[in-house]
Amino acid sequence: MATRRRKPVRFVVAAVVATVVVGVAAGFVGFARSVSEAVPPADPRAEGIVVLTGGTARIDGALTLLAEGRAARLLISGVNPAVTRDKLAEIVDERVRPVLWCCVDIDYARDTIENARSTHRWVKERGFRSLIVVTSDYHMPRSMAELESAMPNVRLISFPVSNPDLHLDDWWRDSAVFELLAREYGKFLVAEARQLLPTGRSARAAGL
Repeated sequence: MATRRRKPVRFVVAAVVATVVVGVAAGFVGFARSVSEAVPPADPRAEGIVVLTGGTARIDGALTLLAEGRAARLLISGVNPAVTRDKLAEIVDERVRPVLWCCVDIDYARDTIENARSTHRWVKERGFRSLIVVTSDYHMPRSMAELESAMPNVRLISFPVSNPDLHLDDWWRDSAVFELLAREYGKFLVAEARQLLPTGRSARAAGL
């Protein structure tokens, strides 16, 4: 009798596990497709811009938006403490270099969670209600999840930047790109799940 009772339990457990695996796999495919198809808006405009560092292309893209007058000020979030404004000026496109000295703030956040917190403080200090978010296309879903949680009352406009060396259109054929997207998807799920926890809801309510 005990053996007979265990069989239905095993079947239910196996069915639940299979459903979870299929759901995660389907979610990953949707995530990868959305990242590969992401394009920046044609005419983004907001009160501020934040760029989450991780490559010169991101910073150049954000500085270009600022130079075009699409926002009043830019926050470069996640700069290495050893990198000064002068060092940044040496690596960015010379055509947008002048705005580094007039309308740019810098912080030294260490990860995406800190990016969101420091950006929230910056937005609050400036009184901004809208923000263009610049980061890599594959990093955008997690960045938006963290930023939306940190500042639910601020309108966020995603501006994804593509790395030409990453062939996202064929992500299933390139093992390195597949692994990158899988890691990002896992981190994205963690970021989403964390917001459902009591600590995440308390932080949102407190505006942290």
